[in-house]
Amino acid sequence: MPTQPYRKPGLRADAAHNRDRILEAAREAFTAGGIDVPLTAIARRAGVGVATLYRRFPTRAALVTEAFSEQLAACVAALDEALADPDAWHGFCAFIEKVCSMQATDRGFTAAFLSRFPDAIDYDHMRVRAEDRLAELVRRAKAAGQLRADFDESDVTLLLLANGGVVAESLEESLVASRRLVGYLLQSFRADRTEPLPPPAPLGLHRLHQ
Repeated sequence: MPTQPYRKPGLRADAAHNRDRILEAAREAFTAGGIDVPLTAIARRAGVGVATLYRRFPTRAALVTEAFSEQLAACVAALDEALADPDAWHGFCAFIEKVCSMQATDRGFTAAFLSRFPDAIDYDHMRVRAEDRLAELVRRAKAAGQLRADFDESDVTLLLLANGGVVAESLEESLVASRRLVGYLLQSFRADRTEPLPPPAPLGLHRLHQ
């Protein structure tokens, strides 16, 4: 059963309804076209005036934050689940597969997850928390002798850049292409692949939005 959208306490029924419609329209628009979709287009999709949208969400950051808070929480939960896996390599692979699947099915999520908004403090805190857990996941897999020693955290950015490039018109095609690409890359990440690599690129996760 689908979860009911979170509603701030104290909103009148009609105001809460407008807010839910705006969030649903924003998720659809961001998923289809990324987070730079004009807010006027989102208001039209939601069937509300632009003034109503800005009354509920005074900045784009506030709208993106609210629209994708559940997805970001799911990403952090996936990292926690991976870290709880006693098999460090299995946990690492499971997380990579899950986050790439999320990226392939939701184009707006990756940009929202990796953006930095100065007025979205709680959201930014959760994103930093996710980055810290990712670093620990990489450290565990290396310490277990299963992830190649020269793997760099920036390689996750490269992986997501590549995965974002295989997104197709069809959701099914996107998922098939993503799984194939991830399968190839995870094999290359194994510790028994000892051929040295070129130096890592200075890419932070925030570069994916750019």
